[in-house]
Amino acid sequence: MPNTRNPYSGVLLVNLGTPSAPTAAAIRRYLREFLSDPRVIEVPRAVWLPILHGAILPRRPRRLVPAYEKIWTPEGSPLRVIGERQAHGVAERLQKTLGKPVEVRLAMAYGEPSLPATLAEFHSQGVERLVVLPLFPQYSGATIGAVHDAVGTLLRGQRVRPELCLIHDYHKDSGYIAALAASVQAHWARHGRGRHLLLSFHGVPQSYVDAGDPYRSQCETTARLLAEALRLKTTDWSLAFQSRFGKAPWLKPYTDERIAELAHAGTPLDVFCPGFAADCLETLEEVAIRYRALYAQNGGSAFHVVPALNDSPEHLDALAAIAARRLAVEPV
Repeated sequence: MPNTRNPYSGVLLVNLGTPSAPTAAAIRRYLREFLSDPRVIEVPRAVWLPILHGAILPRRPRRLVPAYEKIWTPEGSPLRVIGERQAHGVAERLQKTLGKPVEVRLAMAYGEPSLPATLAEFHSQGVERLVVLPLFPQYSGATIGAVHDAVGTLLRGQRVRPELCLIHDYHKDSGYIAALAASVQAHWARHGRGRHLLLSFHGVPQSYVDAGDPYRSQCETTARLLAEALRLKTTDWSLAFQSRFGKAPWLKPYTDERIAELAHAGTPLDVFCPGFAADCLETLEEVAIRYRALYAQNGGSAFHVVPALNDSPEHLDALAAIAARRLAVEPV
């Protein structure tokens, strides 16, 4: 006899996080939560916590205020504003695809809207099947691993837990690659094409990859598939890693050093960040402002930034399709 049960379903989109305001106090609260996670900083607590509380939190938040002020919108943090639009767009598409309502919400691994509050809302609404989709296409223990850990911990005490699907990554998903290609092509149609496309991914410490983290190989796969979709020659593009922090070696080549090299060579440059699901501090301030200035300081004359996928139709289609494939499986 066929199973006719139709569970009430939910999709949880999770991004990294953002301060609630561009102020030192709000940034300090966010950094305290973020940098206290042992998944993010794989250093013994006895060594790391005195550094965090004695050196980083007293100073770094004040230094970050001007950067956040430059990107803040009247509606708030770009990451949160765009994320809410993404959740709304995915919900609309799932309704059409599955023919039933699906509750789609945004949560942040650190900051607001928080994972505990959002999961509690799903529980109160009686969601029986939950797909957790971290908005990190490439797997790293510091991002997706941290989200999976947090969700498991938060659901541990529930007497009745929802059917749970934790999405591992989508670095080579055909819809995601198509969305990336469409974004670059649309940028070229509006602004013209630079001689070189630099694909900049968020960095992680080299030690994480040495310990088995697949992040670098997944970034390389995404970059290769995107280059193939755009029909680029190997000399037309390159890959680099940005946003390093501290003195330990991170994944190389570093984006800032690569930009300086390309500027010295007089190369008209397009920069795209395929690993960021939404524009945020790293794309809007680090790349579009600081790296643009670095490029000009080193003699470059043509620097363009391709926006993140944000809530483009192609991106929302891809995210909805990833979730729909999990939600469409009949329960046993």
